[in-house]
Amino acid sequence: MYIPEFKDVVAASEAIAPFVHRTPVLTSRQLDAIAGAHLLFKCENFQKVGAFKFRGATNAVLSLNEEDRRRGVVTHSSGNHAAALALAAVSRGVRACIVMPSTAPEVKKRAVAGYGAEITFCEPTLAAREAAAAEIIRRTGATMIHPFDNFNIIAGQGTAALELLTDHPSPDAVLAPVGGGGLLSGTAITARHLAPSIKIYGAEPILADDAARSLHTGTLQPALPPRTIADGLLTSLCERTFTVISKKADDILTVSEEDIKEAMRLVWERMKIIIEPSSAVPLAAVLGNRHLFAGKTVAIIISGGNVDLAKLPFGQHA
Repeated sequence: MYIPEFKDVVAASEAIAPFVHRTPVLTSRQLDAIAGAHLLFKCENFQKVGAFKFRGATNAVLSLNEEDRRRGVVTHSSGNHAAALALAAVSRGVRACIVMPSTAPEVKKRAVAGYGAEITFCEPTLAAREAAAAEIIRRTGATMIHPFDNFNIIAGQGTAALELLTDHPSPDAVLAPVGGGGLLSGTAITARHLAPSIKIYGAEPILADDAARSLHTGTLQPALPPRTIADGLLTSLCERTFTVISKKADDILTVSEEDIKEAMRLVWERMKIIIEPSSAVPLAAVLGNRHLFAGKTVAIIISGGNVDLAKLPFGQHA
């Protein structure tokens, strides 16, 4: 099992630079006042496909040899990784086969189809997803590009933190949401190298808290059936991401569904940008743990902005 190092993140950054957006870092005096901290938002909702996932997917596709390119790629994903791999592959002339659960948000199904991938729908279980992907690999010889259990994916995801810490070298803490752990792993590898004393936190819904349980027990914990609104954070850590996070992250903070909705609403209202529920989880963690961040400079990676506008979670209350 190979674990990326900082030099691999740098190499990924150089490789993908012609193809990805260097996303902005935004601030908000209103949110600073609410949080009691200076917040730096690395806005991967402005990345191609609307999510950080395009970084890792592009790095993985660029890392293929000619034979692998000819056979194509396959993955299983509920959304953002599916769209990212579809665009990264098809735009480089590589066939992309995507296995998606039938319950994936419609906005993400349309995006994947729009990028030119071949979609196979399956039941919304990990076993069904893996079985469908395995059948495609058997039939086509395609290369599996796992959403997070992949060396090149993790190195690519770390490039967001590399840009962030290049533009803003000395925050006191950095937070990223955690599902499968690809983004948090890449962030931790990068941040721990560039700023050894920085505090590195994952943020996770309490209704999908397997990463927090894994970190706190020291043993990889399976996900219980997740019921969170943060549909991008439904997967569990793998051995590779757990290894990185357990060595380099300081903690994983958990938040309630109501706190996620409130943080998402705050960003929409105060910053006038669209973020998806998963992206609101780190801000919710800052607001729920003010004692950790009071008076500090806190960097937050906004992971994506792909939200079903027909199912906004804000309700009718003011």
